[in-house]
Amino acid sequence: MKSRSGESRDLKVVQLFDAIDKMKQYDEDALLKKNKSILKQQLSNLKARLYHEVLSSLRSLKQEENIDLQLHEQLDFARLLYNKGLYLQSLKVLDKIKELAKANNQVTYILQVVFLEKKIEALHITRSMQDRAEKLSLESTEVNERLRLIGALSDLSLQLYSWYIQHGHARNNHDREQLDALMSQPMMEAASKADSFYEKLYRYQCFCWYGFIVQDFLLYYRYCQKWVDLFHKEPKMIEVETMHYIKGMHNLMGAHFDLRNYQKFDETLKQFEAFSENPGIQQNQNNLIQIFIYLYTAKLNKHFMEGTFTKGLALVPEIEDKLKHYEIYLDRHRILVFYYKFASLYFGSGDHEKSIDYLNKIINWKVDLRTDLQCYARLLHLIAHYELGNFDLLEYLLKSVYRFMSKMNNLSIVELEIFAFLKQSFRLTPRQLKPHFEKLLAKLRKLSKNKMESRAFMYLDVLSWLESKVEGKDVQKVIREKYLHNK
Repeated sequence: MKSRSGESRDLKVVQLFDAIDKMKQYDEDALLKKNKSILKQQLSNLKARLYHEVLSSLRSLKQEENIDLQLHEQLDFARLLYNKGLYLQSLKVLDKIKELAKANNQVTYILQVVFLEKKIEALHITRSMQDRAEKLSLESTEVNERLRLIGALSDLSLQLYSWYIQHGHARNNHDREQLDALMSQPMMEAASKADSFYEKLYRYQCFCWYGFIVQDFLLYYRYCQKWVDLFHKEPKMIEVETMHYIKGMHNLMGAHFDLRNYQKFDETLKQFEAFSENPGIQQNQNNLIQIFIYLYTAKLNKHFMEGTFTKGLALVPEIEDKLKHYEIYLDRHRILVFYYKFASLYFGSGDHEKSIDYLNKIINWKVDLRTDLQCYARLLHLIAHYELGNFDLLEYLLKSVYRFMSKMNNLSIVELEIFAFLKQSFRLTPRQLKPHFEKLLAKLRKLSKNKMESRAFMYLDVLSWLESKVEGKDVQKVIREKYLHNK
């Protein structure tokens, strides 16, 4: 009777899978209507069973690709042998797990192995080694110390990244002091002496985020390179920590972009594109999503750097299709960044109306992150309306943007100078405007050399815009000429 009941339930799980698989969008009422053998009161349990079966199937399919799953399975085997009273056999399996975990820098699994080894040695006489207890005690202490340091460094790395997602680049001395306090924690001294993979990885990440946030781009570049080199020295870790490697490559391309290392940027981009074609990457959905984000971010940055805005517009529909395709997997931060880049691309190519369309998407999207993007989207929106000659709107927009940036503690001398110029420009004739553009350009060039005032230039290439006004050229042409000259 039990067997029949089990078979019946298994059959219904298969029916449920087939029914859901045929649906473009899950509709419970339609599912129950088409599958009369599945009762509404059974559905919750059947879905839970199906979910478990799908995960079990995925686990067996992907086991060889994932070191975590391999180690976890071997630990299960060791525990099963122990539970059967086969202590020596269990210890042999644990030795193999420890070797595999050490070879792949999996410290948490080493701790689990040591914990089980200590349990066996404490409860049973194995006579496996004379000084076994002392060795296990020392190993346990060492692993716990490593995990404590790795945990503290990964916490700091996450704190710094979270700070950036919330605020963007450091706005003032108060922000800088906050960040300096985070980086001066005592554990950073211990971390500088650590020589193992994860301690180095998270330490490099901490310096990477810090350098980026405070706009110390040489520091940022140096630690991005260390981050990537760490993987190149231990290539097997690229397979183990693929996402960290992808993120490191993204940051290295970002550092080359910020420092205008044209040749190095191109080399790293080609290397990243070649890596993205790896079969292991193509078969993993999570990797594919991150590759899409960072590869297309780099491709857009290449157009910004080289002054080929119009050419770069061909990427917009391609990226929008992929944004729609990956919609359920993407966080709002990523989408906001792409919208801002689209707006900047259209602005640079001279299509200010289209630029405004994307800026409106950012401005009207009520989110509590990237206040920096919210502020500079409004400022670029204001300048785009100025370019279109929408002077009837500008007076209202000036007040609105000023209030918003002030509320977000995002007003620096650069923004105040731009506001003052725009407000004054309403009363000037085209002939009178040029000297005022020249005056503003001279002021902002000086401010661009001040680290605490250079934040605005990270979001808006306002210097190139002013130069285009003074020289009577398109912004795109000004940036293109700079690129060709510097290259």
